Amino acid sequence: MSAADQLLVVIDPVARRIDGESVRIAKDVLCAGAQAKICWPEGVEEFSRALARRGGRRPVVVGDDRTLLRTVTLLQREGGLAPSALSMVPVGTAPSLELARSLGVPLGAVAAARAVLEGSPRRLDLLVDDSGGVVLGDLCIPAPARPLAPTVWGTCRSLVRTLVGAPSPVAAALAHRLRVEADGVLLSDLDRPVAGVSLAMAGGAAQVVVEGGSGVVVRARASVVTVSAGGSGGGSGGVCGAGFRYRVGSVVAGPVWTRTWTTGSWCLTLPSPTPRA
Repeated sequence: MSAADQLLVVIDPVARRIDGESVRIAKDVLCAGAQAKICWPEGVEEFSRALARRGGRRPVVVGDDRTLLRTVTLLQREGGLAPSALSMVPVGTAPSLELARSLGVPLGAVAAARAVLEGSPRRLDLLVDDSGGVVLGDLCIPAPARPLAPTVWGTCRSLVRTLVGAPSPVAAALAHRLRVEADGVLLSDLDRPVAGVSLAMAGGAAQVVVEGGSGVVVRARASVVTVSAGGSGGGSGGVCGAGFRYRVGSVVAGPVWTRTWTTGSWCLTLPSPTPRA
């Protein structure tokens, strides 16, 4: 058996606490079908060390979406994404496995373990940001939440607007002032309100959608996307001094003043396609 046919199975401690039975089943199936070294790290540092010492073994992680993201981030930082495919056995609550489900990983312990042994590597897209973070799903920068004012003050302002017929500032309050560049091409600048920005990977490139505060939508396809927030000065209708936040699945990151995402790829072992009759 070659080194490439050997497995390094790293089991996240949270998975053991949440569903020890599924962990046991996955371990038994993997050990029955391959030469597998099982690691039981107790924390993030031990998890990282186990992965770094894998040698020529194929890495298999047992855990939820955060476990998968942590693993891909570690492999990307050490340049270990390209040589071999990563495999996953999802163990966790349903909300914590949304990414695994969307990628096509079987959610049952037996089916997922068999996919590790019998599946084939699939090349997938990802985004890497300038801080070393990795994005495996779609990313969006939603409109900022409107700051909450005291109830009485908010009621008074509404009454005054009604009496004098003044335009409501809601649209301006719920818009960013963002500079968005796609491969060096300016899609939106700080003088224009932005209701939201989204990045979706497809065919090795990021599909960028910028929704303007006036309802205008700008689309582009790019390999490098940079988003920057406006300054802290008031009166422009933007969010002052807060930067912007972005969301990937259920995880919210930020606030940050600027972020650059660059497209990349990784390999994940998935069930082999069923031959057509």
